[in-house]
Amino acid sequence: MTSTFPNISISTERLVLRPLDEDDVPALTEMMNDEQVAAWTHVPQPFTKAGAHSWITQYAPGERAAGRGLDLAVTEFLTQRLVGIVQLSKTNWHIRSTELSYIVAPWARGEGYASEAALATAQWLFSDRKFERIELRTAADNTASQQVAQKIGCISEGVLRNACIAHVRTEDGTWTDVRTDFIVWSLLPEDLEGAGELADNGGFPTYSDWN
Repeated sequence: MTSTFPNISISTERLVLRPLDEDDVPALTEMMNDEQVAAWTHVPQPFTKAGAHSWITQYAPGERAAGRGLDLAVTEFLTQRLVGIVQLSKTNWHIRSTELSYIVAPWARGEGYASEAALATAQWLFSDRKFERIELRTAADNTASQQVAQKIGCISEGVLRNACIAHVRTEDGTWTDVRTDFIVWSLLPEDLEGAGELADNGGFPTYSDWN
């Protein structure tokens, strides 16, 4: 029998992480068409409403049902506005390990939401789901994403050379692939001790970059 993640909601002081629903289609479409999101992810460009609808109604439920991962909308507690996405993928239930990634919408940057959402997800995985390892991979030039990994307590394990493809705009406005390195990070239950204190004290950082 395949292990799967439950349909859950995770709350922090400022955020609610919940399953994506069809009402998120407009905001998800706008977020995924942002230049910075396009640069650091493999989301098709331009990203259409049909693509967002397919993600919400087919891809995300399929990944959860197959036990591979979990996609959560990150929303503001007070406004219920969609401000990002947290994804779990490449889950290995035997060793209780999964890969975590995050995207923050352009209208929500600079608020420390990536750190807050990632830390809350990690705490839930370790305490409620009894996971033993979370892995993050950040592009070598994506310093903002690396800062988030460091802030929540991740340890850099090394570099996967030429393992990442980023994207840049050409002069004619199209996108082209650029090969770069992946930095691999890990987070274990014992690594959260200092990060947990930051969360309790409202010590989440703010970054001006995309995540």
